[in-house]
Amino acid sequence: MDNLRGINSFVKAVEGNSIAAAARQLGITAAAASQNIARLEQAIGTRLLTRTTRRLALTESGEVYYAKVKRIVQDLELAQAEVAAMRGQAQGRLRVASSVTFGRHILAPLVPAFTAMHPKVALELIFSDHNVDHLKQNIDLSVRFKQQLEPGMIARHIATLPMLLCASPLYLERAGQPKNVEDLKYHDCLQFRLEVNGRLLNWGILQDGMRLEPELNPTIVCNDIDSLAQLAVAGAGITRLGYFVAAPFIASGQLVDIFQNKSGEKPASSIVAEPLDFYICYLDRHAVTLKMRVFIDHLLSNIRITAQDAIRSNN
Repeated sequence: MDNLRGINSFVKAVEGNSIAAAARQLGITAAAASQNIARLEQAIGTRLLTRTTRRLALTESGEVYYAKVKRIVQDLELAQAEVAAMRGQAQGRLRVASSVTFGRHILAPLVPAFTAMHPKVALELIFSDHNVDHLKQNIDLSVRFKQQLEPGMIARHIATLPMLLCASPLYLERAGQPKNVEDLKYHDCLQFRLEVNGRLLNWGILQDGMRLEPELNPTIVCNDIDSLAQLAVAGAGITRLGYFVAAPFIASGQLVDIFQNKSGEKPASSIVAEPLDFYICYLDRHAVTLKMRVFIDHLLSNIRITAQDAIRSNN
């Protein structure tokens, strides 16, 4: 049993790149995790990890040992999950990652209902616009929009959410109302930079069913959507926002959809911002546990309701 605790602490430390990360995963102190690993090393008679104040590294023996035992830990976790599934009860720690804006505005509000239904699931949310590594960070599920998808991931579509091109009445009074897509290149545009690859996120626009990517004049670039919304409210220019971000500002009159502005002249053609597709991602379809399945089901049901409400409100 002591060896099993040591193996578990060792594998989690390697995957999390620190003993502290292993301790958080296992719900124990860092000192206890370190002791577990030390007992394991003593039992097998060799050092597995080289520890310094800044990093953790596998020894040559540690690399061989990790390759052999990591599957044992995975199999034990799956076995525990399957036994729990036989009782029809989801339980255990579930780590879910998502982009910051989606997590803040869509994911977080859905969590209380999920935890009320599944009180034995210990949910941890990781909000970041950087790449997340499912294996190294021990992530069970991640929510990503289309431009964040990576090869090798299982990606299941969960929602298509409306996007809007927004500006404040103050800016439109100063700079004029765009009449068509081509007019955007003459306006101050507030653009989002993807943390994943450092690229600016293009503004896909649908005009009479045809997809366009207009030439833009990005006067301000930012890696935070909520900050872009605040900049637009302050009159800095036009920006592209998810409806779930823009809705309260539109309701208060602080922002308007520039191509659906009731107070201005409407364009002759139908112009809308291209919606954004979101996916739930995981590493292995054969390793989906009950806790993962119930979270995915909860997300699918409730995000579709959210998306339908947004589309109805936008129309």
